Amino acid sequence: MKRVFDILFSLFALISLLPLFLLIAIGILFSSPGSVIFTQRRLGQGGKTFKCLKFRTMYFNAEKRLDEILQNNPKLRDEWREKQKLRVDPRVFSFGKFLRKTSLDELPQFWNVLKGDLSVVGPRPYMINQRSELGPHAYKILSIRPGITGLWQTSGRNDKTFHERIILDAKYVEKSSFWLDLQLIVKTLPVVFSSKDAF
Repeated sequence: MKRVFDILFSLFALISLLPLFLLIAIGILFSSPGSVIFTQRRLGQGGKTFKCLKFRTMYFNAEKRLDEILQNNPKLRDEWREKQKLRVDPRVFSFGKFLRKTSLDELPQFWNVLKGDLSVVGPRPYMINQRSELGPHAYKILSIRPGITGLWQTSGRNDKTFHERIILDAKYVEKSSFWLDLQLIVKTLPVVFSSKDAF
């Protein structure tokens, strides 16, 4: 039932949001020359990797920018270690900040859902180099398809530490049900529109 829902929901989203996709693509091209879509290998179900799609929100040479700022700023280095994110990220261009704040950068992931890489609701797809940090929760979190939204996204989003996000993802797997998925989808909309705790 979950897979059928994922297919129908992602098809509806991709078709109905096509005009928005085009507007976002134009905004990205005007903000920073280069590709519109950013791909990154993430951990999927069973630990298998897949290409996770996002609208590009960063300048090119983003990782080099990050390395330089973390080397020269201990405070930001501590923030990165705790959350694996920066509230003020020098890699992100202005329009990209808007896309991230509203989670519009993740809209291409509905294609990942249609392909079967993701579910609409599930644990977040972690980066490959974060697998060891999942600790004893790795097996549980990787036992199901990751999702576009989930428990931690509706419980404080980026305000949570990386460890707290892992705990919430593991908790979702324990309590996973179709009814819980519907509740989390409904909760996601106001969280996205309010942009609360997003960066």
